[in-house]
Amino acid sequence: MNRTTLSLLAAVTALAAVTGFAVVSAPEGGTTEAAAGTATPARMPVERSSLLCPAPSTSEVAETAYTSFTPAGTGAADAKAGSAALVPTDATLAAPDDGKDKKKDKDAGKTAASKPVLSLKEPGKPVTAEANTAEAPALVGSADGRLAPGWAAQQTTKVTAGQGRGVLGVSCTAPDTSFWFPGASTADERQDYVHLTNPDDTAAVADVELYGKDGVLESDSGEGITVPARSSVPVLLSTLSADSAEDVSVHVTTRTGRVGAVVQAVDEEGGSDWLAAAAEASGSAVLPGVPADATSVRLVVFAPGDDDADLKVRLAGPTGSITPAGHETLHVKAGMTTAVDLKDVTKGEAGSLLLSPAAPGRPTPVVAALRVVRGKGAAREVAYIPATGQVGERATAADNRAKGSVLSLTAPGAAAEVKVTASAGSEGGEAVVKTYKVKAGTTLALTEPPVPSGLKGSYALTVEPRSGGPVYASRALELPEDGVPMFTVQTMPDDRGTVAVPEAEQDLSVLDD
Repeated sequence: MNRTTLSLLAAVTALAAVTGFAVVSAPEGGTTEAAAGTATPARMPVERSSLLCPAPSTSEVAETAYTSFTPAGTGAADAKAGSAALVPTDATLAAPDDGKDKKKDKDAGKTAASKPVLSLKEPGKPVTAEANTAEAPALVGSADGRLAPGWAAQQTTKVTAGQGRGVLGVSCTAPDTSFWFPGASTADERQDYVHLTNPDDTAAVADVELYGKDGVLESDSGEGITVPARSSVPVLLSTLSADSAEDVSVHVTTRTGRVGAVVQAVDEEGGSDWLAAAAEASGSAVLPGVPADATSVRLVVFAPGDDDADLKVRLAGPTGSITPAGHETLHVKAGMTTAVDLKDVTKGEAGSLLLSPAAPGRPTPVVAALRVVRGKGAAREVAYIPATGQVGERATAADNRAKGSVLSLTAPGAAAEVKVTASAGSEGGEAVVKTYKVKAGTTLALTEPPVPSGLKGSYALTVEPRSGGPVYASRALELPEDGVPMFTVQTMPDDRGTVAVPEAEQDLSVLDD
């Protein structure tokens, strides 16, 4: 009897775009379970990415800029060229199930929805588009091939007068099934909408829960909200509950399907901006990029579990971390929203807020966000900074201008070295790369970040940690108007451009008689 042993090595490349995970497959008739525990996972580029952008504004004077970008050199060398496009949703509805007649010419609707607002053709160079109309729709998009890993899109809207005045910026987000938004409000002076956008060809059903300082705000209309296929539904938070609450944590979940979710927070006197979802609940939180000239900083925290949270509060500034006077610790009751006014905590120096367990070894998961104000009186403007994940391998902020961009890098633990790339300009200019060192426990605020040589148009900033401890980042864009310090802040978590895919090795024995 002769015995022949065959050794097969299976390299897995099937990747799922939306959730950033890999689909592992073995040779036909085989299994990867044995190898999964022993093989070292390899990092491989994703093959498809999805992004959603909310309807920008209903103001007649709104001016919106869209930017799409994929970092250079992110895809596999042999990957197909690919495409990346953002197209309008089929409809942006006034309200869920409002009974209005939404019939339209199917062919005309299909043509309008299928025409891209902007298409990206190559990595390393952003493309831009404008929409200066109150009827600008929500956008859905996908990228594949070499344009998928790290694909980013930015929506920046400037409203110079009327309700909603301000700069509203948001990084277009991937669809998901759960989102947390601490920092929203149902107070009389606020008009906060949660925008739900469905990218798929079947309807999604979502629930919106509100939590105030005393716990859940009773609501029936927040349950079972239908978001039609490839449509966007704005929901006014104050209509979901009879209770008026200054500080509210919003939880969006889906019963069926998936959505993109973001809150448009409008203050009648203090301006407006988008409130993006906070990072997943964790025992610690980093909220990077509080401006040096912030006149008011309000911290909103929610503990979604069954246990209260006791947190230590620190501010990581340019030279080290300090404890804000009078706010050394913060007690957060389970299921209740806690808010604290830190006032002008930065004292003229840019920084990042750090939350950690007050008692070592006893972390209680929380979600958190900051409401940040610049200016005073009628000349003030608001922006929001949610807790964010670390940069990880790489993160990008699109739509930077020659002036007005501020890049904040925070190393809450060990010191770190970071590479920052300013991409080519959308209308001309060559990429520039610089390296920075961030000291342990500090925030490095680059008021003059790298700018492409010969810049024309806008550009993207990409951050890549090179050594040291974890790095957290955000980008502020300042666009002052008539003495009002208009600005917006976008956090920069890992772009999930790669996923861990284990190599699967399998031995098959074939017996020959």
